[in-house]
Amino acid sequence: MKNKENLNDRKLGQPRLLVLGCGDVGMRLLPLVRDRFRVFAVTSQPERREELRAAGAIPVVADLDRPDTLARLARLARHIVHLAPPQPEGALDRRSRNLTAILPDHANMVYVSTTGVYGDCGGVLVDETRAVNPQNARAKRRVDAEGVLRKWARRTGSRLAILRVPGIYAAGRLPVERLQKGTPALRPEDDVYTNHIHADDLARIIAFALFRGQPGRVYHAVDDSDMKMGDYFDAVADRAGLPKPPRLPRAELSAAVSPVLLSFMSESRRLANDRLRTELGVRLQFPRVQDALEKIFPGA
Repeated sequence: MKNKENLNDRKLGQPRLLVLGCGDVGMRLLPLVRDRFRVFAVTSQPERREELRAAGAIPVVADLDRPDTLARLARLARHIVHLAPPQPEGALDRRSRNLTAILPDHANMVYVSTTGVYGDCGGVLVDETRAVNPQNARAKRRVDAEGVLRKWARRTGSRLAILRVPGIYAAGRLPVERLQKGTPALRPEDDVYTNHIHADDLARIIAFALFRGQPGRVYHAVDDSDMKMGDYFDAVADRAGLPKPPRLPRAELSAAVSPVLLSFMSESRRLANDRLRTELGVRLQFPRVQDALEKIFPGA
């Protein structure tokens, strides 16, 4: 009993960390931070409370779409990981506005944004100084969220690090169903460059950014892969023992896939990740997609 009491005392004396949007990546983050922080994980689903407790977090039921539920978050923690996406409609991110209305001054936040804020870069290799140019509603809401959080950080003397994240993959987050359905991809001459990060690596990057992220700094949370989208699908198909997707010209593909999927296939980006290594000191577990696929599908 005495050892348990001592453990609880140490936990109470630790800095507090608030995790918003504790889905797959958030759950991968918890084991990396629960020994350094007293972690509070926000969920809008009361049924997830036991899952979060088992992972070492204190669950807090609140909904970023409902400001009346957020009072319990006010001044709860000065370290914050903001993983919650904007709401799925509108031009502005109401969720980040609701959140910044109750956060404490002099806080330390890591915000997980998206590489989609750059729009189409024509396949040119770009770094974090590239101007944003969002070309769809989802990306525009993310740009708005980044702006809202920057203003909050300046106003409150807080430190904000922004991670711009590409397509997240892991064993349970591969385009297997798409391949099984035979959804087509673009032919090589029409194809776009795409970027990737393994979910475990992203969780580690977030943890590093909590301690080493510079105020107002943007970091590309991307791996070293230099792939076109169709090549990514081919690589997964090869390792999973599935047929490669048929390749179509862009004009034909636009009639064969959903508008949302087509939008992803209309933006070509190759993002440099030098800051990840030189400033955050991150060494990726899976520098290339192939590294992870070999582990996910051993002996394939």
